[in-house]
Amino acid sequence: MSDLVIDGGRPLQGRILPSANKNAVLPALAATLLTDEPVVLAGVPDITDVRRLLAFFNELGSRTTWDAAAGVLELHHGDPGFDPHSHHLPAAMRSSVLLVPALLARFGTARIDADVQGCTLGAREIDPHLEVFQRFGARVERNGEAWTVRISGRFAAADHWPDYASVTATENFVLCAATARGSSTLTNAACEPHVQEFCRFLQRLGARIEGIGTSRLTVHGVDSLRGAAFRFVEDFHEVATFLALGAITGGDVQVRHSTPDCWPLIDRTFAKFGVYTVHEGGWSRAVVEGRLRVRAQLTPHLLPKIEAAPWPYLPADLMPIFIALGIRAEGSMLFWNKVYDGALAWTRELAAFGAQVHQSDPHRVVTFGGRALQPATVTSPYIIRVAVAMLMVAAGVEGRSTIRAADPIRRAHPRFAENLAALGANVAWREGG
Repeated sequence: MSDLVIDGGRPLQGRILPSANKNAVLPALAATLLTDEPVVLAGVPDITDVRRLLAFFNELGSRTTWDAAAGVLELHHGDPGFDPHSHHLPAAMRSSVLLVPALLARFGTARIDADVQGCTLGAREIDPHLEVFQRFGARVERNGEAWTVRISGRFAAADHWPDYASVTATENFVLCAATARGSSTLTNAACEPHVQEFCRFLQRLGARIEGIGTSRLTVHGVDSLRGAAFRFVEDFHEVATFLALGAITGGDVQVRHSTPDCWPLIDRTFAKFGVYTVHEGGWSRAVVEGRLRVRAQLTPHLLPKIEAAPWPYLPADLMPIFIALGIRAEGSMLFWNKVYDGALAWTRELAAFGAQVHQSDPHRVVTFGGRALQPATVTSPYIIRVAVAMLMVAAGVEGRSTIRAADPIRRAHPRFAENLAALGANVAWREGG
């Protein structure tokens, strides 16, 4: 694992061109296996999960040409071969399960190993995905620590109403339905911006999808998908991250942002700390008037709070960066993560900075901000934006801090340290820490 070392206390200033959202890019890459025609993708970030998927495609015999510097990727799955016993889905990334629908459609079989996991956010069951495959006619068998999925012939159309709005299970439903016989409907579908972008990509390939952006999707199956060219938009997570970094360091950071229409709730959440976001001419900027300060509620004697839940709530992935702001801002804030049961234990680590955080239960923490902080050495769990949040706290404190095991950042943010350095930060990776 690698560490990030930063000399904090420097106001960050400048402009950033953010990368695309890995949670849109990875399912789109999986979807390319559904067509045997060439696909050209622009704006593909150079992150570890993309490299893992491309390595898997190359093992299958697909043709991939990637200009990582330009972010342009050409894919052609003309005549791939697949053996479920020798070709294992990429490990250590939850998005691997998105390969299953295309493998079933092309080869009739797939194998899911127990190591197909992503960030350590708590219990993340595989059942919602297996239920989707079964709905479309697949058979599932448990073999030790793996599951074998098989289907004879083409997917049959299905209607499904899952327990909760899972992003990845929604994408797996759409992937199965795209080439199924007949029309399929998913009620309680996830509708996050990256799910919408993924659906728009599938439409470019010829999929017929209705209800994009809502909790009810209808997909009319087609016989085959075609090739296409597609450009990904900026990752709203990365936009928020760099705006928060500018705010917590007392700087002035502008971030390229072409889709602020999905941001009203994120804007309001920033405003709870006295951070006001401005979106003009395709750029976003965070403005802080004076010190960071938690805005008091109009209802007396109640803590201000931030709740994270499936879209259109505040995304749970953004909760850590707001916790970092809560530590820095004067006042107290309640944070409530309604999605994951293991996503907040890391806040105990922040005591090393001198931060005061109380974990009420697995889903809720309270920050008591405005305390004097000092540089520290902390260890990140395997959660992307927790490593970012720890780096944020360190960036706002004078002196040298170290974020150990910060590698998860590389799963979503290409050139993260380089971008920070361009804004004036003194930051570098220390390999093998």
